[in-house]
Amino acid sequence: MSTVLPEPAPGVHRPVRVWDLPTRLFHWALALTLAGSVVSAKIGGNAMVWHFRFGAVVLALLAFRLLWGFVGGTWSRFTRFVYPPGTVLRYLRGGSLPADHHDVGHSPLGSLSVFGLLAVLLLQLGTGLVADDEIANLGPLNRFVPSGLALQATSWHKSYGQWLVLALVALHVAAIAYYLLRKRQNLMLPMIVGDKPLPAGTPASADGMQQRLLALLLLALCAALAVWVAGLGG
Repeated sequence: MSTVLPEPAPGVHRPVRVWDLPTRLFHWALALTLAGSVVSAKIGGNAMVWHFRFGAVVLALLAFRLLWGFVGGTWSRFTRFVYPPGTVLRYLRGGSLPADHHDVGHSPLGSLSVFGLLAVLLLQLGTGLVADDEIANLGPLNRFVPSGLALQATSWHKSYGQWLVLALVALHVAAIAYYLLRKRQNLMLPMIVGDKPLPAGTPASADGMQQRLLALLLLALCAALAVWVAGLGG
């Protein structure tokens, strides 16, 4: 005779898979790669070889994340954190509805931070690909753009772009600290273990072998793209 399990009581939370493994690995790999990119640029000289290598890794990672935003786990998909203005205003006024699930993945403000960081990283990556420091370093796509545009891109990459990336990363870290210290919400732990205590019935992200093999295939294709682009520099 089968046993019927009782329904969870209202308000009871259970672990729900929010961040699938590919998303978590992307997050931490990008953080480490950005750190290496910044350090190698500051060292300069022979370390610039590594700066370009880190740039190729960033290209592969960003390309993967853009694809994963359409086919990844539920809460990693862009459709889950593209909010209409009315929803954002309701969130800011503290009137979020249970069906909004703003406490699961990225909140409306968090989504703006994510999209902003992705956009700035893509711009920083693009300017680096065509850069020319007029000394010894050329981006792999430099020969495909006019010299004037390349010099402007180099100027942005070495000044405003660099500081904008660092500012957005600092804002990201500050938001994590704020949620931890003021709201007693640990945003880092779910990005490590994948699960988050949430009310019963909260949709979970698919994170099985099928999804992970798909992610591996996409990452391999993105890595091949990055290698190909890097090779265009000769």
